[in-house]
Order: sequence, then structure tokens, then C-alpha cells
Amino acid sequence: MKLIDILTDNIGPAPKDVCNSRTPDKDLPASWLASCRSQGLRRRDSDRDHEIDGKRQEVGRKKVKGDKYGGPLPDYSK
Repeated sequence: MKLIDILTDNIGPAPKDVCNSRTPDKDLPASWLASCRSQGLRRRDSDRDHEIDGKRQEVGRKKVKGDKYGGPLPDYSK
């Protein structure tokens, strides 16, 4: 978590209007950016492969929802 996140109290799910805005990723708080990606509203930038529907697939540069929001990506924190 970045210091700006703590100071501005931008903790929790990001509003959808922020996720759909043209604001660059570098200008969003880290927690909001992660939330936008998990909701499937912003592209992911990872080169990692994940198992989706029993197949290994690259998710970088794609909009893929996380498990919490009904998508195929698993929640690795569990």
C-alpha cells in the first residue's frame, strides 16, 4: 500500500466511474487500481499465466474479473 492511500483514505472498492474514467493508472491509488482490475473494468498488466477453465491462459492486457466479482480468476489470498 502506498503512503498516499493511507493519507487520502481511499481504501475499499473503487467507484465504477473512476474505473471507467480516462485517468492513467499511475494517478490512481494502488488499492483502487487493484479493485478496478478485480472488477474487470481495467486491463491487467501482468505477464503471469493463470488457470482459467482448466487451461493455462495469459491474462496480461486483458480485462478479466476476479473471483470476488464473479470472474474466473481465483482468489489467491484464501
